Amino acid sequence: MWPGDAGAVLLPLAREAIAVTLDVPVESSPEPVDAWLDEPGASFVTLHLAGRLRGCIGTLQAYRSIRDDVRGNARAAAFEDPRFGPLTREEYAGIDLEVSLLSPPEEMPWSSEAELLREVRPGVDGLLLQAGSHRGTFLPQVWDQLPDPQVFFQNLKSKAGLGRKSWGRDWRVFRYTVTAWAEP
Repeated sequence: MWPGDAGAVLLPLAREAIAVTLDVPVESSPEPVDAWLDEPGASFVTLHLAGRLRGCIGTLQAYRSIRDDVRGNARAAAFEDPRFGPLTREEYAGIDLEVSLLSPPEEMPWSSEAELLREVRPGVDGLLLQAGSHRGTFLPQVWDQLPDPQVFFQNLKSKAGLGRKSWGRDWRVFRYTVTAWAEP
């Protein structure tokens, strides 16, 4: 597990990855040597500009070190989120970053949508919905904007490209938790 002050390491890692890509000068700090950074981990990096979402990209399954995952997701959130154009040098100074480290996803057994709505923990669970080639996820932070479980699931279905389709027996739902750190 990571230490409680991990944000003091992760946030500068994410910011520096973006700054280097933009060729923005940053104060060079020594490469962190914390052993936990080299453990496999899954992360999301979220960018906000003037209080609005400006990019969010992440991984759900650990396949590289936490260090590399945070750096890669920071660059992807800044320059590859398909909902936004690439971050500019002018925008860089105004962004606020959030880094989330994810627990491994666990599949939620269910027999009905009502059962899922009862089992989900608003404000705690991030959810991943998979249905054939369709896939969508919401971090637990999304509960702040969508606190009603039914509305949360409707929006998750929409994000996964499933619109108003009825729940299918082959659909799979996974839950995960996050530990998040944000710049002030």
